[in-house]
This record gives sequence, C-alpha cells and structure tokens, in this order.
Amino acid sequence: MDIEKVNSMDFGEFMDVFGNVIERCPLIAAAVWSKRPFSDLGDLEKHFFAFIDGLPLSGQEGVLRCHPELAGRELQWGRLSAESQREQSAAGLQNLGAAERLRLSELTAQYRARFGFPFVLAVRLSDPAAAPRELARRLRCPPAQELRTALGEVKKICHLRLADLLGEQP
Repeated sequence: MDIEKVNSMDFGEFMDVFGNVIERCPLIAAAVWSKRPFSDLGDLEKHFFAFIDGLPLSGQEGVLRCHPELAGRELQWGRLSAESQREQSAAGLQNLGAAERLRLSELTAQYRARFGFPFVLAVRLSDPAAAPRELARRLRCPPAQELRTALGEVKKICHLRLADLLGEQP
C-alpha cells in the first residue's frame, strides 16, 4: 500500500489497518489518523513516536504493559495478537525447549517484578538465544534507563510493522 492510500483512508479503515501498530493501543492509531496527510513512512512513524513520547510516565508504562510476555502463556494458549503471533513464531519462541522456556519465564517474572511492565524486545531483530541474554543484561539497568530502552523496542516494533504494511524495506 502506498502513502496516498493511507491518506485516503477513512477513520474505520485506518483503525483496521493501523490499530495494532503499537500493541493493543488503538488509541494511538486513532490520534495519529487526525495528523493526515502523511508525506511518507517516516512521517507516519514520526507521529506514532511523538504520541508515545508525549505521554506522561504512567501512559508510557501503560503502553509497555500492553505487550505480551515473550514465549509466555498467551503464546502457548494462542491468545496473542496476529502481529505478535507472527513475530514470536518467526523468532522461534514457539519452539523453545522446556528448559529454555523455564529460564525465559523466570527472567521475565524477575523483570516484571523489578520494573512493573513486561520485557519488550523487537524479536524480529534477534534470535531466540538473544532474549534471555538481553533480559539478564537489562535486569541490571536503572529503572529510568530501562523505561527508555523498552520504549525504544516498542518503536522498533512499530517501525517494522509500519514497513510491512506499506510494503517497504525496514
């Protein structure tokens, strides 16, 4: 789809296509729709990022809380959004062995207890073995730094999803 098509979408169509670019945060897509017309992918992306950056701390943490755990119960029970299902499956997280899944589960529980939101990682840009290493590394980060890092991962995911929708190379 090209940017002209995006700019011509009515609200409902825009929401159907872009409503989950930021995981389970359709309100962000609703706000971005009002910023039309967009000049290109980068301009569209800029509006998604600006909305996130403009949120108060509690809102930014809320965006993070909308993300599922990596290789968590939602993946096992088939309750992920279509986008997260594709991303986690493509990263091999559906095929982890019992020991790998247990290790990841333990680390994600520690992470959530420390920071109050799930560990977010743009898994399309890494391999399954990287998730536990990155989790262990980020568990040692100060909370303010980790919030910035996690939001950066949300933006990477957003970028990849937008590039997919617009048929552009990420």
